[in-house]
Amino acid sequence: MRVNWVKGSIRRKLILVFVFTTGIVFCTNMFMYNNINKSIGTIDKVYVSNVGFNELVEALTKVQDNVYDYLNTKSTVSLENYYRSEEYYRDLTNNLNSDITDNDMVLMQKNIKNMSSNYLKILDEAVNSKRGRNIERYKEYYENATTIYGYIKTYINNLNNEQFKYNSDNYELLLLSLQYLEVISTVVLLVITSLNIVLIIIMTRRITGPLTKLTDAANEVAAGNFEVDLVQLASSDELEIVMKAFRTMIGSIHQYIIKTRESLELESRMKEKELMMTNHLKDAQLKYLQAQINPHFLFNTLNAGAQLAMMEGADKTCLFIENMASFFRYNMKSLDKDSTIRDEIKLVDSYIYILNVRFSGKIHFYKEIDENLLDIRVPSMILQPIVENAVNYGIRDIDYEGIISMRVFETEEDCSITIMDNGAGMDSTTMERILKRRTGVEASREKTMIKDSGGIGLRNVITRLELYYDKDDILDIYSGGNNRGTHVTIRIPKK
Repeated sequence: MRVNWVKGSIRRKLILVFVFTTGIVFCTNMFMYNNINKSIGTIDKVYVSNVGFNELVEALTKVQDNVYDYLNTKSTVSLENYYRSEEYYRDLTNNLNSDITDNDMVLMQKNIKNMSSNYLKILDEAVNSKRGRNIERYKEYYENATTIYGYIKTYINNLNNEQFKYNSDNYELLLLSLQYLEVISTVVLLVITSLNIVLIIIMTRRITGPLTKLTDAANEVAAGNFEVDLVQLASSDELEIVMKAFRTMIGSIHQYIIKTRESLELESRMKEKELMMTNHLKDAQLKYLQAQINPHFLFNTLNAGAQLAMMEGADKTCLFIENMASFFRYNMKSLDKDSTIRDEIKLVDSYIYILNVRFSGKIHFYKEIDENLLDIRVPSMILQPIVENAVNYGIRDIDYEGIISMRVFETEEDCSITIMDNGAGMDSTTMERILKRRTGVEASREKTMIKDSGGIGLRNVITRLELYYDKDDILDIYSGGNNRGTHVTIRIPKK
């Protein structure tokens, strides 16, 4: 147990102390509770017999009164009251002890029971004589019953007095034992309280002692003294871990200060060279800015070409230049600005138009769009890279008619955008590489394999969708295999 205690965590130690002390308190309370309840129950039973004898006297008196009323009035109500009280009294006498013994109180109960049985028989004869109008007979029976009634009542009162004396002696003994139990309970509680205090002092001392030493060491380190000596602990708990981490931290800080001092010296020597290079860098930046092409000049030039084609009647050339201008204008937008599904579909339409001019209409593109979903906000440039990927890696090199279709529809949980092609398909390794994140060399290879002409690959689209909606499974890729096409589905949450 000592080994387990030493190797346990602080939480485990605290839980063990709490469970141990709580268990002792609980068991002690249950012991005292049971004993006190037993004592109280015994005290309650002491005078139950006296209450029963009083109830027996009251029932006997009620029988005598009811038979007297009936013999004087001969009313139906008094007769019913007699039979009811007679039955109740008979039930009470049946509960009396009639065992054969030499105990005086038991013998008195037996006599009361026998006299009560004889008494009730005589009353029945008196009632029957009254109902038969035999006046002399019922008077004789009533007088005999009255005499027995007096005997029974005297016996019950004597028995009640004897029982009261016996119960009083028991009551005093029970009170004395209850007082002893209170004293014992108080002593046990005091002992348990003292034990708890001792355990708490020991536990807190084991925890706060190393913490106090750690605090002193931290103050020494703050004052610049890194040569502090920490006490080795063998407790295998959080305190030992903190001590080891603090010791490692002191060494790391000391090494960091040395390296920082060396870095500052090196930096001071390189400052002069840096100042000299600043002028050359500014010259290079100026030349770079001068060499940049203004995108608006490109858009204005394309628009001028479209107007010129329109004036000359070259409608197809005008439409081609307009689509080119729209496509490049959208591509020059910043990717950190969102868009709508409507604008994304327009960009795809422009892209497909340009490709069909280039490849003489060989790109067959079909759309099935729910008009109610066109104004949903989405990140920019998420559909055109997928369509371009379907063209470049799906239908470009197949020897049959290539088809690309787009479907925008609503489900119970989200708005789904599906782009499908019937091209070369995609193997599981490529799909897994696209859907999973890569770093380092793998990331550079992936960019080479899955990027489009605009530099925005499927991995880029997936990353921006996940960041935009804060959800991982935002895009799915499915392919049936070689020459079975590829399905790319984007699920846009409704919330």
